[in-house]
This record gives sequence, C-alpha cells and structure tokens, in this order.
Amino acid sequence: MAATASEHPRRLLRGFVSPELCKELEFIHRSCGTVGYRPSVFSTTLPHLAATNCAHLILPFLPLRDRLKDTVEDLFGCEFELFVEFTGLISWCKGACIGWHSDDNKPYLRQRDFAAVCYLNSHEKDFNGGLFHFKDGEPSSIAPTAGDVVVYTADERNVHSVDEVIDGERLTLTLWFTRDSAHDEDAKLINLLSQRLLVEHIEPKPFLPLPASSCMYWLAQEKSGFDVRCARVSILGYDFCPSEGKCSMNDSPCDPLELLDGRLYLGRGDEVLDKEFVNSLHALQVVQFCGWKAAELATEREVHRAGSTRPTVLKRSNNLELLVPCDYKLGEAILGGISRHDPKPSFSWDDLVLGIARWEEYMSELHRKLLILIPYWLSNHTLSFVDATELL
Repeated sequence: MAATASEHPRRLLRGFVSPELCKELEFIHRSCGTVGYRPSVFSTTLPHLAATNCAHLILPFLPLRDRLKDTVEDLFGCEFELFVEFTGLISWCKGACIGWHSDDNKPYLRQRDFAAVCYLNSHEKDFNGGLFHFKDGEPSSIAPTAGDVVVYTADERNVHSVDEVIDGERLTLTLWFTRDSAHDEDAKLINLLSQRLLVEHIEPKPFLPLPASSCMYWLAQEKSGFDVRCARVSILGYDFCPSEGKCSMNDSPCDPLELLDGRLYLGRGDEVLDKEFVNSLHALQVVQFCGWKAAELATEREVHRAGSTRPTVLKRSNNLELLVPCDYKLGEAILGGISRHDPKPSFSWDDLVLGIARWEEYMSELHRKLLILIPYWLSNHTLSFVDATELL
C-alpha cells in the first residue's frame, strides 16, 4: 500500500545503508564536523565540506542521496517531483534532545515536504537515550540501529521528538526533500564547487583541508568549553604540538586557537611524531582515518614489517606542548569517547605513518574523481552519482 494512503505517512527501511558506508560517513563527520544548531549537537553539511577544501568528501554521499530520493518518490507517489533541500551529518551527544515538533514548524522551513533520517550507529551499543518518537501512528518509537532509515512527510501528520542522549554520540545522516526547485541544494553546491575547483591548482596536494573559523569548532558551556578538533584527537589518545618556533599560547600574541590553523605535529604520551601537518584539520582527518581503517592498517603493517623504515619519534619537551584552553574532560564526557563495546585499539606509530600514506591515496582519488565530475554536474545541473570512469 502506498505510504500516502496512511493517516501518518511514514516508513521504516531496515538495513538501507551498508555497514561500510555507515563507517565512512562516521569518519567524515568526526574529521570535519563543527558545533551545530543546538547544545551538544554537531553537524557536517555539504556546503561546509566544499568551503573547507574537502569537497571531494561529498562523493561518498551521492549514491545514497540518489537512492533515498528515488525511494521517497516511489513510496509517496511523487516520481520526478523532488529536489534535495538539505543533506547533513548530525550527531547528538550527551544532553541533546528535542521536544515535539514537525520539520516545517517554522516559516522558513515550509518548503520541506519529506524527511529521511539514516541511522549510522546503534542505540545501546554506541550511545544511550536518543530514541525517536512519533506523537501518533505507527511505528510510534524507533530505537536507532546502524543502517536503518526512517522516511516521513515533514508536516503536522508526523510530529516527533528525540529523547535526551544520556551518553555516547548518536550519529545520523539527515536529508530533507522539497518540490520547490528554488530550494534545490544541488544548484547552490554546483555554483560553489565551480567557483572553488574549476581553477588550476598549483599545490602538490590540493585535497589538504582548510579549517573554518575557530568559533565553529568551539563548544562553550558556562565557564568551560572545548575545541572539537582537540577533543576528538584527545579521545583517540593524541594531542597537537606546535611546529618549530611556536611554543605556547604565552609566546603568541594571537588567539591560541589560531595556532590550530597553522603547521603542527601530533603527540602521544611523552612522544611526538616527526611529521609536520599543515593544520589541525589535516592531522584530525589522518587520525580518524587510522581509527576507521585500524584493522586493515595493522594487517598491512604485519605483512610488510620486514625491511620497513621505522618512523622518527621525538621525546616530548617544553617547546613541544601546544597549550590551548580546552576542557578535555568535558569534551570526552559530551562526545562520549570510543564505544565501550569496541576492543581497545592497539597503537603503533608505524600504523599512523602507514595511515598517512593511505589517507593521501584515499583523498587524492576522491579529488581526482571530483574534478572529472564537475563539468558533468555543470551541464546537467545536478549532483547525481555517476561513475567517473565512464566520463573519461
């Protein structure tokens, strides 16, 4: 039966998103996300990726966006009518919740016709709390499970709420769809991408990220607060160290958080890897990539252990401490740390060095495909997925 025949049109789609894609999108969010629109909420939008020189990270979203749009059109009987109005990764952390509302409850949101919420991790495994409830109709409550998707009309027929997250990080990919082409997300993104990327790059590694304003990464709570980038590397056991000549916040006349926008190193315990990163976002993406690919990196290291060159590691000293005002305990309490059900990852500087090389390969390949696809998107006025090799 078509969902439009229901008094409360909605559907729960089990296993719609593959486990592999859930993990890849989790990596993107924890590498690039900023403070969101309400307390203890963090977000990663496609325009933000483009604005921080990470437009290539849009590519993993596209096949799923296309599938979801086709599915929503089919379920609700509006084939070839919809445009994607918003695509974003949103995580709800300790203390985040939302009361009863519909997705078009504000005048500037009235263009929204349908919503799709893709769950990228699981209730009672990765977080507690955060159950999704509809005020009327069935299903009335949803316990998020990685890979599941709930789609519904974004109107008063589907008033909903989200329970407070007790601990952990509840991660979703959220999309809204509209019939109004004036709110087509693709048109705005294509314009942004054409301005930023259809120029000749002289940098040897054009996929290196550029941090946004420091205020976008700072979560303030009463008299305390933390920088999301610092907190996320700290949860994985690392910290940022200054590049040569930048010692501490007392030696710098600028905002100490601005040091995170320049060259720095990664430290762990009393050791510092002798590898310079262009900025904190670069280092954060690498350590999150290593977390995502930990098993593969460990296996590859074992295979190639014989004859491999050991990474250069320095002993920590006073001039290798980047003092940034950041409440790390608060950051871990809100962001939730590593899932308590995951085995504690082993650590090796060899894995991190190998991860740097594999991260560069991953980003470089995405960037290469992006440059191939942009002319296609410009001519077709859509970001629909297509195999880049078919355009060569």
